[in-house]
Amino acid sequence: MTQDDLTFLPLRVTRVGVGGKRSFDPAGKRRLIEACLQPGASLSGLALKAGVNANQLHKWVRQHERSNTPVRDDVACGSSAFVPVVVAIDGPAPVLAAAPAARPVPEREPSRLSPRSATSARLSAQSTA
Repeated sequence: MTQDDLTFLPLRVTRVGVGGKRSFDPAGKRRLIEACLQPGASLSGLALKAGVNANQLHKWVRQHERSNTPVRDDVACGSSAFVPVVVAIDGPAPVLAAAPAARPVPEREPSRLSPRSATSARLSAQSTA
């Protein structure tokens, strides 16, 4: 893409909404997206020249690619359905093993609080500097 092909840049703003959201000329926007799809094109460089945020331009390119992607014929596009699963057992029904017996918990004596000292302790620090 040459400099002559980029004469439509920066994009022409057609409307500015109440919140500051800008709407751009659809033809210029389409040409910008097509320029981004060219081999070796710098999306961030084109965004800078167009006066738009690079993240916004990347979003436009992704939307364009999604809208122009044909649906593959080899993949069915119907809704998926759940199929019931039936388990058939030949022979008698399995017997579940009994849960192991719980181990007895040893009894403990209740803990005792140590008696508090009748006198209160005081700690003080002195600086030697």
